[in-house]
Amino acid sequence: MAWTQNRALGWAAISGGVAVAAGAFAAHGVVDPVARDWLKTGASYQLTHALAVFACAAAIRPGTRPAIWAPALFLIGATVFSGTLYAMAFGAARWLGAITPVGGLSLIAGWVVLAWGTFRSPDNPL
Repeated sequence: MAWTQNRALGWAAISGGVAVAAGAFAAHGVVDPVARDWLKTGASYQLTHALAVFACAAAIRPGTRPAIWAPALFLIGATVFSGTLYAMAFGAARWLGAITPVGGLSLIAGWVVLAWGTFRSPDNPL
């Protein structure tokens, strides 16, 4: 599957919708305070990075080759980071918490390649 602007926007929209649903469920459907916090944290990170994918899809230009990996890294990271928190909030084994930082590393990598690709852009004055 080729990574296109439309695919990035579509996946960002799905990710944003899941984030809103998780946040709403945290606010209205969860009594356990730990589960509520996991859902809120996951929703916050997922929504932030869904918006980052939208921005990347709209702003990345030809010539910023390394930066084209940022949307994928954001989506993968948000899925792993938030997904493990969501799963634990719904009763999955707590050992999934050991996987959560892998998602966080993917999110950080997304920001790094976005910065690197942008600074390496041929029209960047820096």
